[in-house]
Amino acid sequence: MTSTFRNAEANFSPKSDAEVVAEARSTSAVVLVVEDDPLLRMNAVDMIEDAGFEALEAPDADAAICVLEARTDIRLIFTDIDMPGSMDGLALAHAVANRWPPVRIVATSGHFKVSETDLPDGGKFIPKPYRQHQLVDVLSGLSASA
Repeated sequence: MTSTFRNAEANFSPKSDAEVVAEARSTSAVVLVVEDDPLLRMNAVDMIEDAGFEALEAPDADAAICVLEARTDIRLIFTDIDMPGSMDGLALAHAVANRWPPVRIVATSGHFKVSETDLPDGGKFIPKPYRQHQLVDVLSGLSASA
């Protein structure tokens, strides 16, 4: 029995970004990316689209609310916390949870440490810098449970 365990352990390796992306390609959930930094937003959109999701963009919370009002197919929001405008990412997360309860929220920040209790029920936090597999794993998990 020990040798079986050792063989299984020897054959185990963490998933690569490519493997995670390939597993997620079957999804077609729409993700709204809310990020004020254009380069970070573009990078997040690329990661999300490479994983098979449809990605929409908004540079701040106000624009995100406009997109949500115009589109009924958004299932996930990936938002930065530290943003200019009338509300930050945490305020956006709570506004979305109150107005569009089925939409799942993933927040990120390189400046703030956020616990999941700071987010609406079911919300997730990923610290910056994040890797594609981290983002795709969380989005895939939330998409499957939505």
